[in-house]
Amino acid sequence: MVNLTGEPRLNLKCDPELAIERREHYPSVEPRYHMNKRHWNTIRIDGSIPDNLFYEWINHSFELVMGKKKS
Repeated sequence: MVNLTGEPRLNLKCDPELAIERREHYPSVEPRYHMNKRHWNTIRIDGSIPDNLFYEWINHSFELVMGKKKS
């Protein structure tokens, strides 16, 4: 889900341990409101997270939601 009004935000699924770690290290990462806070974070898109890390998080979320591609 992407918030298209107000402050830009993105919800990403995450391994539970990483979800907590990201919240502790980045003020722009918060537990997702109305979703399983163990697995979901809301990231405020405010420029505080480097682009390469942000894209890595998006890919991680995609793999968790869609499943890893089987070879």
